[in-house]
Amino acid sequence: MEARKLYQPTRSGESDFWACLGLPSRGAELHEALHRGFPYQLFRRLAELSRLDRKELARVTAIAPATLHRRSKAGRFSPDESDRLYRFAQVFKSSLDLFDGDEAAASHWLTHPVQGLGHRCPVEMLTTSAETQEVMDLIGRLEHGVAT
Repeated sequence: MEARKLYQPTRSGESDFWACLGLPSRGAELHEALHRGFPYQLFRRLAELSRLDRKELARVTAIAPATLHRRSKAGRFSPDESDRLYRFAQVFKSSLDLFDGDEAAASHWLTHPVQGLGHRCPVEMLTTSAETQEVMDLIGRLEHGVAT
């Protein structure tokens, strides 16, 4: 069994990204926000930043259309939905770092098949934490020039 070092995202520009979303990047404040549920506005910001339409972002974060509609009315996501949105945000932030802040390139990479993921699109691998970690690990290997 191959031992892999877990990828830890680059910290450059991190506070700007998380501040734009209205979230702390880590720590107790983040944990509290996850337990409270993220505000609906965060979903809109993530869609704008990632250049995914809202329907696509809801799909890749496993939020059903009817649920999304209810959350838009209520103004807040559940903790589980918030966790899936946070995983997407982490991967998007890491892809932004990989492409030196180029939102278009990061979005393109996320939505197209990648050889290092068995020709799957990174956004198709965000449903589980294990798949999300695989995407993060690949980003780390690409940042360090390690062949996949």
